[in-house]
Amino acid sequence: MRRLSTNVVDVFDGATYRRLIGDPDEPTLLSVTQPESGALAVRLEGPQAARFDPEALVRRMLGTDVDLEPFYAGARTVAWLNLLAESARGVKPPRYPTLWETVVNAVVYQQISIHAAGAILRRVIERYAVARPVGGVRLFPFPAARMLLDADPLELRDLGLSINKINALKAVALAIVEATLVEEGLVELETPELVAALVAHKGIGPWTAAVIALRGFGRLDVFPMNDSGATASLRTLSGDPTIEAEPVIAALVPQQGMLYYHLLIGRLIARGEVTL
Repeated sequence: MRRLSTNVVDVFDGATYRRLIGDPDEPTLLSVTQPESGALAVRLEGPQAARFDPEALVRRMLGTDVDLEPFYAGARTVAWLNLLAESARGVKPPRYPTLWETVVNAVVYQQISIHAAGAILRRVIERYAVARPVGGVRLFPFPAARMLLDADPLELRDLGLSINKINALKAVALAIVEATLVEEGLVELETPELVAALVAHKGIGPWTAAVIALRGFGRLDVFPMNDSGATASLRTLSGDPTIEAEPVIAALVPQQGMLYYHLLIGRLIARGEVTL
């Protein structure tokens, strides 16, 4: 969930994962620790904490119940990936807590490096959300759709967003505020129909829809194609500068989406940001 050290929403100090969820004006603090192998301790604090089911929340966000044996079986047929998968065994597929947060991340990360996108997203969050001191650190709730819908486009441009991304985010924010884009109306769709429904909204193309399906709906049967960062990581981690994604993806069906997460893990390991 944290992905980059510049993330001001998801914070992990080596022992406790924390973030603010719910209404940004009256957020609830979610804290998760692992007191022992095979167990998580979840705590919710705040005036609206009773609104949330802690078990359901963590199952969604941390993917605790997902059986990844199909992925591991496929990974065993790809030598370099098997080494990475075994070293990272236990990693589960995370999901953002809301559709809005999923879409914002997917749009902001379109066609630029994760470091550039992370820096832009941090500036947007710090501008449109109020930090709360928690455990010696400042946590930011994720800004509500209404905040970005009402935001000055010139100000958003100054924060680093392109005009196309500003228009996309405002279109999606309006759809969410007006309830024409609702997670509950999409969750029962099969993955191809889900992607088609997402692409129907302005600013959401095939790559973005695939990322939303994977990171917002937990659809492991999709891999975001034509991702330059993923391609570069695939070639670096495999040691083969000519490798193509399609054969690797085919070996991992029906959980090819886990390749996306493992390529990210490989990048973080290479940069020294994660130690396994």
